[in-house]
Amino acid sequence: QVQLVESGGGLVQAGGSLRLSCAASGMIFSSNAMAWYRQAPGKQRELVARITPGGSTNYADSVKGRFTISRDNAKSTVYLQMNSLKPEDTAVYYCNRPWGSVTSWGQGTQVTVSS
Repeated sequence: QVQLVESGGGLVQAGGSLRLSCAASGMIFSSNAMAWYRQAPGKQRELVARITPGGSTNYADSVKGRFTISRDNAKSTVYLQMNSLKPEDTAVYYCNRPWGSVTSWGQGTQVTVSS
């Protein structure tokens, strides 16, 4: 059974940085593409960053140049480094496989950016 545990969220001022982590278990992590998603109140969950098993990445336009996704296959962990945070980045952040192959969702981690 796949389990995803997100951590690292918090309250930060605009312009600040946070690093999110997601520890995965119950799957062959190194063989899977992974992604970070976020869901703001009243909005649909959106994919913000994706990383292939080989390390290729892509990003939503709204976070390009500010967020960096990375992975450590030895630790079965995917990271999201978030810089130059904006109030509109406020959301619950989740990790999972990319759309089309998602598995059960973790509890997410709350990121709140104050202006």
